[in-house]
Amino acid sequence: MLLAPAPLLALLFAQVAQPAVRQLLVLNVTLCVCAFALTCHLVPLVTAKTLKRGLAGFDLNKRGTPAGAQAVPEAAGLAAGAAFLATALLYQFAQHALFCAPPVVPSHAALVAVSAALFLGFVDDVLDVPWRVKLLLPTVAALPLLIAYNGHTGVVVPLPLRPLLHGAAFLELGLFYQMYMMAVAVFATNSINILAGVNGLEAGQTLVLSIACALHSMQQLTGRDGSPDASAKIEAHLLSLSLVAPLAAVSAALLTFNWYPSRVFVGDTFTLFAGMTLATAGILGHYSETLLLLFTPQVFNFVYSIPQLAKIVPCPRHRLPSLDPATGLLHGSGDLNLVNLALRLGGARSEQQLCKLLLALQVAAAAATFAARWALTGVYKG
Repeated sequence: MLLAPAPLLALLFAQVAQPAVRQLLVLNVTLCVCAFALTCHLVPLVTAKTLKRGLAGFDLNKRGTPAGAQAVPEAAGLAAGAAFLATALLYQFAQHALFCAPPVVPSHAALVAVSAALFLGFVDDVLDVPWRVKLLLPTVAALPLLIAYNGHTGVVVPLPLRPLLHGAAFLELGLFYQMYMMAVAVFATNSINILAGVNGLEAGQTLVLSIACALHSMQQLTGRDGSPDASAKIEAHLLSLSLVAPLAAVSAALLTFNWYPSRVFVGDTFTLFAGMTLATAGILGHYSETLLLLFTPQVFNFVYSIPQLAKIVPCPRHRLPSLDPATGLLHGSGDLNLVNLALRLGGARSEQQLCKLLLALQVAAAAATFAARWALTGVYKG
């Protein structure tokens, strides 16, 4: 499963024409291997410390079974975040020292935003921040992105809509585009946290999303664009890859500990950090529309959850399925989220089967996104 996209990534790499870009991609892959190994090393060390400090919980999907009575270390995402930041900083240093690349402000801002999200997520795990405050945390963390953003603050008008705007191909939005970017960061960061509660789901969906983003950026780097802004496009997608590739590596490593039966909980430390990294990659890589399409399951889950999140209907702290200890199967509860809906529509199933189903939906959303981009090329936008 983890190596399934490797042949496609290798095929795309073979089509990259610029030698300097190929060298940076090799550097990125090398550091991703280091990030995977470092995460595998750090998770046991970090969780031993958190368990000793009492930062642990119980697996509520196993209530009434012996596994449900065992304390599980929380905030294992701290290990993944530390490994990510270490390798991302090494990438920036090597890019500057070995390839004489000048320092890039957006790349520094990206790491500041990700670091802020990692810190705020750990604070949430320790202090149990209320939801209304949790929604504000990504807003603070995303501020460095808006400050450092140096791209367009407008949108290309879809071809069918251009007659309504007297043929205008580009619509400048200014402040409204800045607000849109902030909304993307807040949504992406919280949406992974909301679609959770099943062993392997948080790390698994992050792995799928980060691989999909990497495939998109790699595909963009294979083009032979001769336009004046081609170098800016290459720089943007290399920056995106420097974020999503190590995120995929640390998520894959964390998933080996978080897969059913989970030995660790990733915590809000991971979900806030992962969501901010994906949002940062999409914003600075200039593909936030594609990113939102990749987030289709999270968008559906959020919209479907609004009545509970807004307290229109009762909202328990943990909106989890119910377990039948006799069969070991999960049944959908009345809570409004994709996890329970999948059980109500598809029938009772084990926790591992449920996670596989939800991750299959994530893969299907990624495949549909790439298919839609291919089908609409030259039709939707010129």
